[in-house]
Amino acid sequence: QVQLVESGGGLVQAGGSLRLSCVASGRTFSIYAMGWFRQAPGKEREFVGATSWDGGMRRYADSVKGRFTISRDGVKNFVFLQMNSLKPEDTAVYYCAADMDYGSSPARWGDEYDYWGQGTQVTVSS
Repeated sequence: QVQLVESGGGLVQAGGSLRLSCVASGRTFSIYAMGWFRQAPGKEREFVGATSWDGGMRRYADSVKGRFTISRDGVKNFVFLQMNSLKPEDTAVYYCAADMDYGSSPARWGDEYDYWGQGTQVTVSS
């Protein structure tokens, strides 16, 4: 079992920044990758980005590339999502997720992930 808890969401003006945190506990030694997803009201869940647990590989959705950055603290089992140049269309509930199955690269499909956090709301005002 792996438990994930996100924090850091809030209300920010367009052009601003937020940093989301996700702390993992439990069988963290078995995690292959960590992903960030988001879901806006009335829309499907969307891939944001992901990192291998060792930090060696990262990938991002085209919609956030160059604005969002994933980093990690392997000692404290944190994964961060730094979000810069935020836009109103970034408004969503953001989730972190853990993939326990080894792969060639971090997955962008939510079905590949085994554990999910409860989500944190990000609202970007125009």
